[in-house]
Amino acid sequence: MTSTPFTVADYLLTRLKQLDVTEVFQIPGDYVKHFTQALEHFDGVTAIGAINELDAGYAADAYGRTRGLGAISLQYGVSTFSALNAIAGAYVERSPVVVISAAPGADARQIGSMYGVLYHHSTGNLNADEDVYRHVTVAAETLSTSVGAAEKIDALLVAALTHRRPVYIACYKEVWGEPCPRPAAARLRAHIARSEPLALENAVQQAWTQITAAKKPLIFAGVEVLRFGLSDLLQQLIDASGMLYTTTSLGKTVLDEQGDKFIGTYSDAASIGSVRECVLEADCFLTLGTIITDDYLWFVENKYADMVLATSEEIRVGYFKYSGVTMKDFMQALLQRFRLAKATYPLTCVAPPQPHYPDPWAANDDPNVGHDSQALTYNRFFQHAMKFLRERKLFDQIVMTYGVSSAMYVATNAYGLAQNSYISSAAWQCIGFETGAASGAQLGSGKRAWAIAGDGGFMMVCQSLSTLARNKLNAVIFVMSNAVYAIEQVYVDITSFEPGPQHQFDSFDLLPQWDYLALAKAYGARGFRVTTLDELDRTLQALQSLHDQPALVEVVIPQKDLPRQMYRLGIE
Repeated sequence: MTSTPFTVADYLLTRLKQLDVTEVFQIPGDYVKHFTQALEHFDGVTAIGAINELDAGYAADAYGRTRGLGAISLQYGVSTFSALNAIAGAYVERSPVVVISAAPGADARQIGSMYGVLYHHSTGNLNADEDVYRHVTVAAETLSTSVGAAEKIDALLVAALTHRRPVYIACYKEVWGEPCPRPAAARLRAHIARSEPLALENAVQQAWTQITAAKKPLIFAGVEVLRFGLSDLLQQLIDASGMLYTTTSLGKTVLDEQGDKFIGTYSDAASIGSVRECVLEADCFLTLGTIITDDYLWFVENKYADMVLATSEEIRVGYFKYSGVTMKDFMQALLQRFRLAKATYPLTCVAPPQPHYPDPWAANDDPNVGHDSQALTYNRFFQHAMKFLRERKLFDQIVMTYGVSSAMYVATNAYGLAQNSYISSAAWQCIGFETGAASGAQLGSGKRAWAIAGDGGFMMVCQSLSTLARNKLNAVIFVMSNAVYAIEQVYVDITSFEPGPQHQFDSFDLLPQWDYLALAKAYGARGFRVTTLDELDRTLQALQSLHDQPALVEVVIPQKDLPRQMYRLGIE
């Protein structure tokens, strides 16, 4: 009896399983069939059939953010190119995803060269996939033979772990099915870079001088702290220094949002007043793992010289930059300084009191919506949903997903969320991310996904609801239904939100009316439609008992509802 050979595909799947990747999001195809067939029968790694490439890409991204590494299997050309947007977002926002594909094999290349045959899904450049993916990965390679495949796969996986960014692995069509040695039992680990000692000492000394001279220092934490496993170190720094801290929108929930040192998330003008005031008054920012986007132009223009910045790519103190210094070493060295300075640290300052319920939601409600106490708005939705979650102690049992939308900015005002429970496309700013990400977030974290989408974003990837139903995930997709790209209209012409028929939305920002209840039924989800606060409260109760089935909740809000968070962003 002939035993089944251990193949290159088996090698990669074994390595992924060792790294706790137990699901691979998949779009099938003939070029990649040897890998997908191996995945179909591989013990311990499950193929998650996604409905399209963006769905699979967003899911793999969210899985990587919650599990530490994600994987997606794609067909050559038509599939890889369709997923490119999702992988670019993972690249920008530091989410390690293994992109797996296959290309025309050696026989096809020879025939194509001899006879001028254009193979399906090809541009004519058989290296085009790899060439394109080199722009949104930290390493990309197409294996033409099984010789050396194990070593090359290991190197690519180590690169993903080290940089917390995507990598691209493709094989010639036949290579995934070729024999390969089995991997070692030890799991792969990220490469640990070491700082140049003198550069580290110089950077820390300059930073210490700036920090100790400050009257109101503030820690500004970002998503890289979470991605690189430095959250415990950040907490130690907060405890040893006594400094207050905030986070970026992308870095929200880098820690559990508890204790008296968290002032709230800083999302520029969308922030609550006490957060903006703390940032305005601070004279030194220990900025750790923070990706500074154009959401923070005011901060850069006004606080650049006050920043002590440490990221995976740069160490900077004021205007001085230091090469050869790692973020982890820099944080550890500062922690040691704080612990030795017992006469001065920890500081005894405490964060301003959190807004008293129903604020910050009531204070940020659109004053032009009207006085109907039952009417739903962005802020009233969050007021009731957050109250529901808090009272039932559900913050540590859910993971929220957001694409760029008005809801994402409103949600940055929330307090009390659990670590790594707020996943957003706050830097790449992709409309529709939240719905596709829900399956990956739930499978990766083991927690229930709560996606809060604009109707425009949901319409882009509504088929993701089918993926949730197919896999019996009880994720909830809330659709803020106002039939307009509200976030786009804010930046096109914010006066469109003013009362009166003379103020109209641009036609390109208007959306069609959908029957969400019928859509939910078609996709195998449970459908709800809420138009009042009482209906919302009853629906939230009903969602508790929903298992093995996703829910689609249409939250009907006025078309001109403009939350004050978005209003401030639009005018400042």
